[in-house]
Amino acid sequence: MIVGLGEAMVLFQPSDGEPLDGCRSASVHVAGAELNLLAAARRAGARAAFCSRVGADPFGRRVCAAAAELGVDTGLVAVDESRPTGVFFKDARPDGARRVHYYRAGSAASALDEADADRALAAGPALVAVSGLTAALGPGPRRAVARLARAAHERGIPVALDPNLRPGLPPVTDLLVELLPMTTYLLLGLDEAGPLLGVDEPAKVFERAHAAGVGEVVLKAGADGCWHADPGGPRRLPSAAVEVVDPVGAGDAFAGAYLAARLAGIPPRGAAWLGTRFAAGVVAAPGDTDGLPAPAEAAALVGEAARAAA
Repeated sequence: MIVGLGEAMVLFQPSDGEPLDGCRSASVHVAGAELNLLAAARRAGARAAFCSRVGADPFGRRVCAAAAELGVDTGLVAVDESRPTGVFFKDARPDGARRVHYYRAGSAASALDEADADRALAAGPALVAVSGLTAALGPGPRRAVARLARAAHERGIPVALDPNLRPGLPPVTDLLVELLPMTTYLLLGLDEAGPLLGVDEPAKVFERAHAAGVGEVVLKAGADGCWHADPGGPRRLPSAAVEVVDPVGAGDAFAGAYLAARLAGIPPRGAAWLGTRFAAGVVAAPGDTDGLPAPAEAAALVGEAARAAA
């Protein structure tokens, strides 16, 4: 079972493709980096559980219902009677880009702390997934991420770290650097390599990460695909995307599929191939998880990934 620690929120986005200040209706979704990752991992065949906090409100109930519908266990989600569930809004720009507006200050998940990390560990995970995004939500979440990664490492539980650096949130690169020696799987965006490792050339990124104590690296590069570990050095795999409707959530889908494949014993090459297929589906649909492959298709892709990497 993969346990992810983080925040999920209710997302509103214009249903007619118009900007927020002019739209007449909006569609409602549930999203959050760790929940997106867990949903993809579950679809790829792994058990997945979400550790978080939500408010005692309709949005909190909606988060839990959406997670359960995606097959993600919500038994580790605590309900906070005094804080609300966060919400955010996605704006469609005239050039096709998306701008996201967050209303998460004082949310239930912003009060995550070490007790939540302990609850995640008590579930007996086979792997824990943490991110810099969660650590940046406040002092408590930062402590929770640090405790979960360190305690999991001490117990021999693999740790997956996605830096998920966000310019609008407090910097956490100092903490992430401290966690690198405890990281089994580093799921790194190419644009994050410089701030975290001081280099952005793929071979040097892999070299610098391994020197810092990371077990395995996969470098996500959006439309340029990814680089995965290979006996001869990092190898590039092109993106599988054909149509791009909304790029948000693609990296999470890639990461979830990659981790599920690695837990299933599929080598990095096959895991990265599977990740690109999941990411391609997500970018072709609105919402962060709407484009995940259907269960039967996902199972077929997992089988193909295993055969391709054999």
